[in-house]
Amino acid sequence: MVHHHRDVQGGNARAAVFGVSDGLVSNVALILGIAGASTDGSLVRLAGVSGLLAGAISMAAGEWVSVRAQNELIERELEIERRSLAENPEAETRELAAIFRDRGLDPEQAAQIAEGVMSDPDVALDVHAREELGVDPDGGANPFQVALASFVAFAIGALVPLLPWFVAEGTTATTWSVALGATAAALVGWLVGTLTERSRVRTAIRQVLVAVLACGATYTIGSVLGVSVS
Repeated sequence: MVHHHRDVQGGNARAAVFGVSDGLVSNVALILGIAGASTDGSLVRLAGVSGLLAGAISMAAGEWVSVRAQNELIERELEIERRSLAENPEAETRELAAIFRDRGLDPEQAAQIAEGVMSDPDVALDVHAREELGVDPDGGANPFQVALASFVAFAIGALVPLLPWFVAEGTTATTWSVALGATAAALVGWLVGTLTERSRVRTAIRQVLVAVLACGATYTIGSVLGVSVS
């Protein structure tokens, strides 16, 4: 039976999923916190838009730095391995043969395969990177693509609970923010469950609970602060 695997090393899918989730939870919590403290719809809209932009920019910058640093670390390790292959080919051949023996090959087969791999420097580096370092030398994520995916995903997630405030205010807008936020959270959880091949219902419920707890906490705090200020 043939098994099909998803590309789990690239960062675009991860950045998109977590970007939507972070944008949704953080902005619905912010919006309800402001709504609990003030009945001014324009203030809620301003806070929501500000939260969307600030969060999206922060997410994009953070992902860019993270992916760039990871790629630089991998490239540094590959350079060390490349130099070691050139300066100590015998030791690297023995090391590779030992890896193959650990995989179940007999010593003679392991030695032959290791020597064959070492005959081509590019193949040798590729095999050492995968078998010894555990990385795909050609599979690094593009930091700009990941940053863009994070920005767009966060903005989409943050926009969902903000939409009602452009057409309504007060209790009506608050109710719709909660409803849309909970629905979107369930969809995100369902998607996470699909991608990770775990229980979709469980991940959807978990995502909704996180959003509800965040909203409840900020709305309560906002209500208390609003009463205190008034």
